[in-house]
Amino acid sequence: MASPVFTGENYQAWAVKMTAFLEGHDLWEAVEDDYEVAPLPDNPTLNQIKYHKERITRKAKAKSCLYAAVSPTIFTRIMRCDSANAIWDFLKDEYEGDEKIRGMKVLNLLREFERQQMKDSESVKEYSDRLVGIAEKIRVLGTDLKDERLVQKILVSLPEKFEATIASLENTRDLPDIKLAELLNALQAQEHRRLMRREEFVKGALQARVKSNDGGKGKKWIQSRENAGDSKFVAKEGNSGGSSKWKMNKKPCQYCGGTNHQFFRCWRKPDARCRRCHKLGHMEAICKEKNYQQAGKA
Repeated sequence: MASPVFTGENYQAWAVKMTAFLEGHDLWEAVEDDYEVAPLPDNPTLNQIKYHKERITRKAKAKSCLYAAVSPTIFTRIMRCDSANAIWDFLKDEYEGDEKIRGMKVLNLLREFERQQMKDSESVKEYSDRLVGIAEKIRVLGTDLKDERLVQKILVSLPEKFEATIASLENTRDLPDIKLAELLNALQAQEHRRLMRREEFVKGALQARVKSNDGGKGKKWIQSRENAGDSKFVAKEGNSGGSSKWKMNKKPCQYCGGTNHQFFRCWRKPDARCRRCHKLGHMEAICKEKNYQQAGKA
């Protein structure tokens, strides 16, 4: 497991985590007691050599863990400490502060706790996590903030949409008997029901819109093109003649400049191939070979 890193803020919480980390790795004794390792006697046994090495290694590991558990800025301040115990005492004196400083921190956190209000865009879980986080900081500093106080704070700071759930709890239960987990479960259940109703309403509205759009007798397709000479046309189902009504675009043809046809029907397209002379650039309707042949016959 990676050790918690201390950056200079919230020392009390870091100290609790780091103590548990060192205890789990059997290194807390080297930090707390700062024991002295006795030198080996003459002609030591294998057990004495092993025990001596373990004691030295444990102190070195504890010091290494504390080095790795602080930010680079703090490391420059503790790198001259000789032992893990000296490092721990330095961090405690520097960042924990005395009773007066801790009292001021608790007072600031309590003010922050009282100012909290749930936002309309917030979920119950997000708001409760924010309150519980502030409460845990207060508890780490030595002030007991009970769950009953959290329940009271949540009940008076919720939006109006939770009024039905709050009224139900107040009518059926005594306020001191309401557990924090029970309150959060009830609020999250109401929040989930409201979300499901909203999704069903949106789904029904979309289905109704689709049906209304598909209910007409005729269907229209409008095709628009950005290229010069594009045209828009409307085709209707059920037309007996099968012909389409074209709405001609007023833009001139990009090949000949005319406005009475579309650019892709132009006789002067560069890729058009005449079926009379088999040349590109025109069609047989305006082929000069045709005029030449007619003149010869005359």
